[in-house]
Amino acid sequence: MEKLRKVATICIGRAVMFGAFAIGLIMISLSFDLVRAFSAGAILTLVMAQILIIKAYATVRQNPRKTETWSHLAPDARPVGRSGARVFRSVLIDVYVRFATHSLTAGCCFFATSSALRLMRALA
Repeated sequence: MEKLRKVATICIGRAVMFGAFAIGLIMISLSFDLVRAFSAGAILTLVMAQILIIKAYATVRQNPRKTETWSHLAPDARPVGRSGARVFRSVLIDVYVRFATHSLTAGCCFFATSSALRLMRALA
């Protein structure tokens, strides 16, 4: 099960990393206005968190054999039977929710930074 969790973390983490890279590029392109850059980063990061939560819900109906994680597992490490599929799905859901939590935290930090910059701009 630990091998499964490790492979799922790598597969899902890679997808999240590409999303974070795209969000970072958008924030850099808006760096002429920091309030706007952090607001855009917050909104996009929260959208990514929502997508991860939707993926976690969709995992219940998904065939484990049609996932990227399954294809990256060694044949001897793949779970077998209905109970194995249940364990596989629960591990995927756990990893999706963990990355969604981290994305939500980052989005809230971006919103707090944006609000602080907006307040500083209003007081200046």
